[in-house]
Amino acid sequence: MSLTSTDIARIANLARLELKAAESERMLTQINGFFALVEKMRAVDTTGIEPLAHPVATVQDITLRLREDRVSEANQREVNQRNAPALEHGLFLVPKVIE
Repeated sequence: MSLTSTDIARIANLARLELKAAESERMLTQINGFFALVEKMRAVDTTGIEPLAHPVATVQDITLRLREDRVSEANQREVNQRNAPALEHGLFLVPKVIE
């Protein structure tokens, strides 16, 4: 997969970015380079390889330090939502954003 200058212009427009021609070309080169790297990685056969929980696990045994799953703060929903412009059933209401 590779992008064109038109794709970069559309992405910049969606992100509300104003790119000069040189910036757009540099962005095109960088993004297409990224896609090329992803395609190389996708070409590697990983059948039978277990995913790692942590990258250091390849060189040493590690135990991930996980914190205890417990409530550490009081529920402050009403305080946090006090200045919200619109609420419904305790949830924030936001405008629909559809292109």
